[in-house]
Amino acid sequence: MRSGGDASAASAYDAGEDSGRPWGLRTVLVRHADFRRLFAGSTVSLFGSSVTTVALPLTSVVCLHASATEMGVLSAVMWLPHLVLGLPAGVWVGRMPYRRVLIIGDVSQMLLIGAIPALAALGLLRMWHLYVVMLLAGVANLFATVAAQSLTPQLVPRDQLLPANSALMLSNATVNTTGSALGGLLVAALTAPIAMVVDAVSFLVSSLFKMRIQASGRVDTPAAETAAAEERQPTHLRAGIVEGWRAVFAHPVMRAVVTAATVGAFAGQTQAVVLMLYLVRDIGLPAGQVGALVALSGVAGVVGALTAPRITRRLGPGPAFIAGMSFASVSGLVLAAATGPFVAVFAVLAVAQLLRGAGPSLYGINQQTFRQALIPAELLSRVNATWRFLAFGGQSIGALAGGAAGTALGSRATLVAGSCLMLAGTVVALLSPVRRLRELTDVPRP
Repeated sequence: MRSGGDASAASAYDAGEDSGRPWGLRTVLVRHADFRRLFAGSTVSLFGSSVTTVALPLTSVVCLHASATEMGVLSAVMWLPHLVLGLPAGVWVGRMPYRRVLIIGDVSQMLLIGAIPALAALGLLRMWHLYVVMLLAGVANLFATVAAQSLTPQLVPRDQLLPANSALMLSNATVNTTGSALGGLLVAALTAPIAMVVDAVSFLVSSLFKMRIQASGRVDTPAAETAAAEERQPTHLRAGIVEGWRAVFAHPVMRAVVTAATVGAFAGQTQAVVLMLYLVRDIGLPAGQVGALVALSGVAGVVGALTAPRITRRLGPGPAFIAGMSFASVSGLVLAAATGPFVAVFAVLAVAQLLRGAGPSLYGINQQTFRQALIPAELLSRVNATWRFLAFGGQSIGALAGGAAGTALGSRATLVAGSCLMLAGTVVALLSPVRRLRELTDVPRP
C-alpha cells in the first residue's frame, strides 16, 4: 500500500489501465478486498437511508401532524452538525483510526434511527424525539463520512482512486433511485415509522462489513515517516482547523475547486427548494410525470458515474470537473425554458433532468479524487471536513435563500438565478489552473 504522503503517487488517473475502461469499476472491487467491504457497507446503509428519506417526512406529517415550521426545524437540525462541527470534526477524526470511527458511526446511527419505530410502537413518539434523533444521527454521519473519504486512499492504490470513487458514486445514484421507490412501498405496507426499521438494520449490516476491514486507517509509512507525521499533528483544535483551511485555500487547484463546489452547492439548493413547486404548480404536471422526471435524473446519475472514468481519462480531470459543473449549471436554465405544447415542455424538462443527474456525478467524482490525490494523508481528514463545512453549510443557507427567492420572485426566476450563480462558480474553475489540468502528477502537494 502506498503512503498517503508519497508525492510520486499523486496521479489518480494515469498509471492504472483500469481507470479509463468500462470494467475499471468492477476491477477495483475485485482486486481490493478492504475497499470492497467499505463499498458493501456504504451501499447497504445508503439503501436504508433512502427508505428513511421517504419515511421520515411522512412520519412527521401523517403521524405527528407537523406544521410547516416544524418541518423546517427538522430539516435544519439535519444540516446543523455540518455548520457547528464541520471544521473541528476533521481534526478529531484525524486523531483516531478511521475504521473505528466508521464502526462507531454505524452503530450509533443504528441505535438512534431504531429508537423512532420503537417509540412509535409504544405510542410515545413526539416531534422533539425526531429533532434529537436526527441531530445526533447527523453528527454520527458527519464523522463517519469524513473518515470514509479519508480512508479510501489507504484501501486502493492512488492510480485506482478514480474508479473507486466512481463505484461509490454509482452506488449512491443507483440506491437513491431505487431505494426511495421501495421506501414508498414499505411505508404503505408497514406505516412510516415502522419502515425505518430497515434503515436501523442497514446500519447494523454496514458495521459488520466495516469490522472486517483490515486497514485501521493509520498511514502506512516507515517508522521514521510515521513519527514525523505524528509530530506534525496539531496539539490544539484551532491550529488543526487553520492548517486544514490553509491546505485548501493555499493550493491553487484546491482553492478553485472548493470555491466552485461551494458556490454550486448553494445555488443548487436554491433550485432544489422550488423544483417540485415549479413542476407541479407552474408546469401543472401530475405526480406520475413528476416521478418519471425524478427517476430520469437518477438514471442519468447512474450513467454519469459509469462513464466518468472514461470521460476523465479522455478530457483530463480538470476539464471533466468543469464539464460536470457546466451540465449542472445550465440545467436550471433549460428547466426555466419549458413552455409551449405539452410534448415540447416534457421533452425540455427531460433534457434538463438528464443534465441535472449527469453533471453532479461527473464533477463530484473528480472533486473527491482531487482531495484524495493532492492532499497528504495527515491533512486529508481536515480538508474533507473543511469541504463538507463549506458545501453542506452552503446548502443549508441556500435552502433558506431558495425559499425566500421563490416567494419573492417565483419558481421560474429562482431557477434562472440559481443557474446564473452556479455558472459563476464554474467560471471560477475555468479561469484557474483547473482548466489546464490533464494529469495530477504535475500538481505539487501543499
